[in-house]
Amino acid sequence: MITKRPLSYWVKTSNMKLQVLLLGLILITVAARVFPLEMQKKIVNQAIGARKVDLLFLYCGLYLAAVLLASGLKYVTTVLQTHIGQEALNRIRKGLYEHILTLPLSFFQKSSPGMVVSSLVTEVANAGEFVGAAISTPAINLLTLLAFGAYMFYLNPLLAVLSLATYPIVIYLVPKLQQRSNKANKQRVDITRKISSKVDEAISGIHEIHGNDSFRIENRKYGALVDQLFRVRVIWILYKNGVKVLNNLFQNLGPFILFLVGGYLAIQGRFDLGALVAFLSAYEKLYDPWKELMEFYQVYQDASVSYERIMEYFDVAPEHLLEPPDREPYAFKGEVTTRDLSFTVPGGIQLLKQINLELKPGEQLALVGFSGSGKSTLAHCISQLHKYTGGTVEIDGHEVSDLTKMDMAKNMGIVAQSPFIFDGTIRENLLYSCEAALGKNEDPEELPTLDEMIQVLQQVGIFADVLRFGLNTILHRDREAELVEKLIRVRHNFQEEYGEELADYFEFFDERHYLTYSGIAANLIFGSPNLDEFMIDRLPENRYFLDFLDEAQLRNPLISLGRDLASMTVDILGNLPPDEVFFRNTPVTSDEFAETRALVNRMENVHLHELREEDRLMLLRLALRFTPGVHKLIALPPMMENLILEGRHLFKDKISRERPEAVTSYAMNDYIYTQTILDNILFGKQTSDHPKAQERIGQSIVHLLVEEDLLEKVVEIGMEFNVGTKGDRLSGGQRQKLAIARVFLKNPPILVMDEATSALDNASQKRIQNLLETRWKGKSTLIAVVHRLDTIKGFDKVAVMKAGKIAEFGAYDELISRKGLLYELVHGPRASA
Repeated sequence: MITKRPLSYWVKTSNMKLQVLLLGLILITVAARVFPLEMQKKIVNQAIGARKVDLLFLYCGLYLAAVLLASGLKYVTTVLQTHIGQEALNRIRKGLYEHILTLPLSFFQKSSPGMVVSSLVTEVANAGEFVGAAISTPAINLLTLLAFGAYMFYLNPLLAVLSLATYPIVIYLVPKLQQRSNKANKQRVDITRKISSKVDEAISGIHEIHGNDSFRIENRKYGALVDQLFRVRVIWILYKNGVKVLNNLFQNLGPFILFLVGGYLAIQGRFDLGALVAFLSAYEKLYDPWKELMEFYQVYQDASVSYERIMEYFDVAPEHLLEPPDREPYAFKGEVTTRDLSFTVPGGIQLLKQINLELKPGEQLALVGFSGSGKSTLAHCISQLHKYTGGTVEIDGHEVSDLTKMDMAKNMGIVAQSPFIFDGTIRENLLYSCEAALGKNEDPEELPTLDEMIQVLQQVGIFADVLRFGLNTILHRDREAELVEKLIRVRHNFQEEYGEELADYFEFFDERHYLTYSGIAANLIFGSPNLDEFMIDRLPENRYFLDFLDEAQLRNPLISLGRDLASMTVDILGNLPPDEVFFRNTPVTSDEFAETRALVNRMENVHLHELREEDRLMLLRLALRFTPGVHKLIALPPMMENLILEGRHLFKDKISRERPEAVTSYAMNDYIYTQTILDNILFGKQTSDHPKAQERIGQSIVHLLVEEDLLEKVVEIGMEFNVGTKGDRLSGGQRQKLAIARVFLKNPPILVMDEATSALDNASQKRIQNLLETRWKGKSTLIAVVHRLDTIKGFDKVAVMKAGKIAEFGAYDELISRKGLLYELVHGPRASA
């Protein structure tokens, strides 16, 4: 198990080829570091002392070559260290993640996601940094120290002993300080985990915090933890810096001894100047490897603390083997038996007591009872999610506690009350269980087909949602041309077959006609913008568009229209409250009304050309926003309508010549890649949001897609819809339907459904129940925790639970006739009395 492996294990099992290469480079590097010292001595004594320029150039050249070689090798060793360390970190993270996934549910019930994430992502990084440097850093620096020390002894043994005498003191004192630093570091790790858990809890419960105005409570909790971390980090950093200060202090005592003793010897003529220079240089260079060793020691201590805390935290053994070691997974028929089953949690609380039941393959069992009676716990014990503490649970005669996870997954499908939907597409979530059930040597082509996926989507009632996702998809230009051609045909057929019928609800794009339910700006560009600067709301600031208005002589007429709109709005709505209801018939919003009133006052007795530029821009914005079919406060003059239609043609000619990438003009035979599939089919604007109109348009679209054999293709595109983190882009009902479809697609011999339809409306619940009573009846053994008692009549058996025991067990009609607990649950306690 990975948690039993010491940190040294990852050093021993790291890339040995690279480690050997590193050691070879280290030997060369050490020689390259020492060689310049001898060159310094020769430069001073032989070249400068003898005044030989040729020797000066030679020794300086050799010195430079050695320095460059050492620097280059240092970079190479750093790269290799990084690769080794990150490779080891990669292995640690993967191995630890694999282990975490196998831990029992009880571990996660007492561990927050934030703590797990912090351990796996942040804290373990120190271990990787250490592994990368574990061999090379001490090797290169110890060898360098020994080489420099030997060279110093070669120059002068007495000076060498005196200058190196401080190092043993440092070696003795540093571990003492480091022990205290480690203690504070362990506290820092623990508090950091608590902070991660607190932040994770606050984000997960943000709705409750906002709903209860509990900001002060949460700030107080978080603040207390941060204050603890502050105090611990101060102590930890003080000890860490204490190690550095102590090291620097003793390091700086060396030059004092050198200058005092070495200078005296040089004055006495017992030590030549070149040797003194070389000795001083060697001592100074001792500091770099010594410093790196001290830093490595800190890295080692930090990594050891973090690694030990992580492995201690996750040192929990999985309750079951993942896969059978010497056989294929069992294929069960679905017989489920429990005998004297009990389940006790830590603390001695017994949640299940003496549970006995027997289900034949294909039978359906409803688990009902009061809240807290143990229904879900029983379902979890049968499905191996909880390890029961007494009795037996058998599937086809095999003890559940002895089965592997693969045995269970191959034969059982589970739908929880709050099913988890993974970040990814609908298709990925739909196939999740099926892909997991594939063996190592099984062919991925054995996964369900598109037809099978569509079938389960229809069965659970999420087909229409997936179709809508597909219709609301924006296709990429590299999509197959055949699909685009078919969609263009659907567009033509939609107008031909339903144009007259939907005339009261829809306005089609027609280059010859003014679009009364689109703004003036949209009428002018008559296309779909491809660039942000050509978006409708940004056109008033678009210099290219403004220049076009001037060329087409449209700016002043539009500003004049804006003045009329502003004046009319102020006259009619001036004395009314700023409610959005009153502003539906005008392009002026309630937020803009005060500014518009001030503008109208400024316009009195002032010609348009005399207005300030910002006022003219505001009037232009109002005019471009004006939509005659919606803003019925004023009618669009026919002359203005004709001017805009002429301007539309001018703009199309201009933009196609000068900026063809800016706007895709509407054309009946051209696909618009910046709009959805649905928008491309409709090719117009809906003028009414009446439910009947929505329904009729939807029906006609489906009919036309079927005619062109495109329905399945659009649904397939809809399956690529990304559901977001935890399925947040889906409703609660959609998440449950997708989870049910996921299990149905797996087609297991045993189904466990824990209040699997609790988030569904009545019609959807009835749909699922009918499906269970027809398609799955006799095919799969069903164990369902039921919250709606009106759905249990079709079950073969009903188990009524109370206080962790099965109080009643039998067929529905039989139990009702007894007028016992089930009767009381269905009809109420007074009815049974």
